[in-house]
Amino acid sequence: MKRPVIAIGLDAADPVMLENWMSQGHLKNLRRLREQGAFTHLDTFDYYRAETPWTTFLTGCSPEKTGYWAPVKLQEGTYDVKEVNAYDFSEFPPFYALGEKYRVAVFDMPQSSLSDEVNGVQVLAWGAHSPLTPSHSQPAGLLDELISKHGEHPTLNKDNANTMDVDALTRLKKNMEIGISRRAAICQDLLQRDNWDLFLTIFGETHSAGHYLWHLSETTDHPLYESVGSQYKGDALLEVFEAIDKAIGEMLTKAPKDANVVVFAAHGMGSNVMDLPSMVFLPELMYRFSFPGKFGLARGKAGTTPGAPITGERAKKCWLRAVWNLKHDSPIKMFLRANLPLKVFNRLESLFGLRQEPDLVSPFDLLSQSEPQYFQPALWYRPFWSQMKAFALPSYSEGYVRINLQGREPNGIVAPSEYNAVCDELSELLYDLKDGRTGKPMVQKIMRTRQSPTDSDPKLPDADLVIIWQDDYTTDVVDSGDLGRIGPVPFHRTGSHRARGFLLAQGPDFPADSDLPLGHALDLAPTILDLMGASIPEHCEGKSMVRKAVAGLVV
Repeated sequence: MKRPVIAIGLDAADPVMLENWMSQGHLKNLRRLREQGAFTHLDTFDYYRAETPWTTFLTGCSPEKTGYWAPVKLQEGTYDVKEVNAYDFSEFPPFYALGEKYRVAVFDMPQSSLSDEVNGVQVLAWGAHSPLTPSHSQPAGLLDELISKHGEHPTLNKDNANTMDVDALTRLKKNMEIGISRRAAICQDLLQRDNWDLFLTIFGETHSAGHYLWHLSETTDHPLYESVGSQYKGDALLEVFEAIDKAIGEMLTKAPKDANVVVFAAHGMGSNVMDLPSMVFLPELMYRFSFPGKFGLARGKAGTTPGAPITGERAKKCWLRAVWNLKHDSPIKMFLRANLPLKVFNRLESLFGLRQEPDLVSPFDLLSQSEPQYFQPALWYRPFWSQMKAFALPSYSEGYVRINLQGREPNGIVAPSEYNAVCDELSELLYDLKDGRTGKPMVQKIMRTRQSPTDSDPKLPDADLVIIWQDDYTTDVVDSGDLGRIGPVPFHRTGSHRARGFLLAQGPDFPADSDLPLGHALDLAPTILDLMGASIPEHCEGKSMVRKAVAGLVV
């Protein structure tokens, strides 16, 4: 039976965290939906978990099928990395591109594109986290109309703050809450404009809050809570979610009475176990592996007890500068770099011919060259990539290693006959990597993306090895038996992604206080389509959760 569907995404909202809060009496509107409807957890991919969830949701396809792995891509035949933004949807369109038969409203869906096959309205990049698309709409004037009436989102493309600076984080939180309130008003406005078969919106604030406010929550297990997070009087993360819960309640007052309401997350969040391992430790390990006895960043003293996490004024002012100050150099250069203004140090280095060539390139030089990924330490090593056996690629989640392969890279070093041996050697090195504070292993597993070095399928990822880090504890220092200690390094974002999501559904098609079978993120699009009474495309790899539930009852 065809019924309207209200689909509300909570970007990277963690199901474990939500269930804990609801059990404590928080989030009254989500709790009410849970009591009146059905709930289940969703599995999702444990690789490229930050870069691909929305493409998976929108297409109903895995990264292997779409060939979309990340918004940055190594350009074939070069050592250049280019931003490619969102998937182009030429092969697999957004699931809601249903033609004339269905009226559809999409507001602030991240990492999508406008589709001519949508009979309704589409607004993109009003306030989404990492929208990867221009701010535009269909009809063309709708976005400007909504902004004129309700206002802009204060944190569009600037939903970040230094995690050491509680005042800056408090301002970020307040701006998120302004955006949440405005989002609720816009959604109520749009809900009343037509009898939509599907109304879809995404709260991106859950994603941003998870990354930057995780250590400002009273229930956090992040090492920065004691020294930084405890300065905040309250639970900043919960306060953002309470604002969203209130917004959802307001939105649903304008929803049709016979609508099925679906609240979901395609992936989750936890204490950050990825940023430093993928962004800092892995590039440095690859450098030391290729140049035995040399050090690029954060050379530590193995065998000693690490000091307290770095939380000084320099780290509070600028994470990039604090990390760049850890560049290994002569004692005098390291002293001057750490104590002089950057411009003064650069002039002295140039004046006295102190700069060696090649050398790591600073993030500030990359920024002056208009390199959009200047904040990725992997790119600081790019002057050496052509001389390295393997190098780390920019990452927002797992660790990505590219083998510098002869016949594929312009200055390849590793012969195809040595490819597997190098992969084995790197895997052994990485499995030996330990947390410098606890001695626990850092790597959960390592995936090889190619059956052979000559695999050239254009849908393969750039990485030859994908490193899945452990997700039980956060660290700022690691030890390698062969390559020494890296760190301590100042913490960056305090929340990172987990391979778990959820589906909460309430309406005529869902019995009260019921459970759905365990699903997968691939099941989200088929479930929404099924609830709408629309056909599920053959290319979708998941199944409707409603049909799974019925099948389970039959069995």
